[in-house]
Amino acid sequence: MKKKKVILIGGAPTTGKSFLASKLSKEMKIPWFSTDLIRRIMKKTVRKEDYPDLFKFVNLLPRDYLNNHTPKQIVKDQNKESYEVWRGVKALIEIDYTWDSFIIEGVAILPELIHKDFHNSKFIKPIFLLNKNEERIRKIVFKRGLWDDADKYPDDLKEKEVEWVIYFNNWLEKEAKKYKYPIIEFNGNDIPISKVKKFL
Repeated sequence: MKKKKVILIGGAPTTGKSFLASKLSKEMKIPWFSTDLIRRIMKKTVRKEDYPDLFKFVNLLPRDYLNNHTPKQIVKDQNKESYEVWRGVKALIEIDYTWDSFIIEGVAILPELIHKDFHNSKFIKPIFLLNKNEERIRKIVFKRGLWDDADKYPDDLKEKEVEWVIYFNNWLEKEAKKYKYPIIEFNGNDIPISKVKKFL
């Protein structure tokens, strides 16, 4: 009988979480899920009054929000949403499925939440990706967009997003070190799967 293993990949936008999850999924032949997908499903199935922070950004315009919040405030609001999404992540982990192991990646994977709910678990394997290459962050944000598709809002707002991604990277690095979770820095080159597997 195979041992259950749930790999959790956290990191700010642009760090390569989806890339790593996809690569590990193919190599290990296990499914992977994004916390973005979990968030979208939850928004369609839960009551707003039960998950208020899940709906915080729904009716906001990027100019109104990004221009009036510091990177620190944006990260704080993002994390509030992540706390709500984590409830869905936790439920997914705790339900028995036909598969033995799987991967979940996304910004809602936070060190403090893993420690709170699974710090004694032997089958939870967290890893955090960092991207400290500001130019690479900017390039991805301007090409892809974070709030929406890149062509749907102006470049000056994307600069604000670059600032909060950098702040989130620094904050997350401190948090991962605080709880002694493994960190891999990804600056655009191929992520060494062999190195990742050592951590897992």
